[in-house]
Amino acid sequence: MARRFDIEIGGRVARVVVERVGGRYRIERDGRTEWADAVPVDERTLSLVIDGDRRESHEVGFLEARERGELEIYLRTGVIHARIDGRAPQGGTGGGETRPAARGGPARVTTPMPGRVVRVLAAAGDRVLARQGLVVVEAMKMQNELRAPRDGVVAEIPVREGMTVEAGRVVAVLE
Repeated sequence: MARRFDIEIGGRVARVVVERVGGRYRIERDGRTEWADAVPVDERTLSLVIDGDRRESHEVGFLEARERGELEIYLRTGVIHARIDGRAPQGGTGGGETRPAARGGPARVTTPMPGRVVRVLAAAGDRVLARQGLVVVEAMKMQNELRAPRDGVVAEIPVREGMTVEAGRVVAVLE
């Protein structure tokens, strides 16, 4: 079943239609159709591969406040603030300004698939920024850098280099 959204980013409204077809997503926007694969990295992050005019790969983190129609999309370049279906976010300016990720309870970073820890990039007590690398896991001969979903302090890194981890294993906890 296709879902239709009006999404406003920086004052520009786009109509977007998303439909799951088999294991992929068909995305229509601005008169173009693209196909995407989405794999969860952790509870707030997706790894997206989009097949459009050119093949693109993105790691996208997000926070959503459904009652306000606000969506915050975290990219390597900063935070994009969006409005869904034209509802205005409370207290936000919209647009593409960068600001720290929202605070909450502990954030647990988990592995998307089984693999082997090849590098630990942070230690308990370290202050980290949103999208900063914490642990690198190798799976199927590819290395995946698991990143902080928000600014915070590393409470725990319960893995070590060389350790084998299963899918869904917590590799870092932020406070």
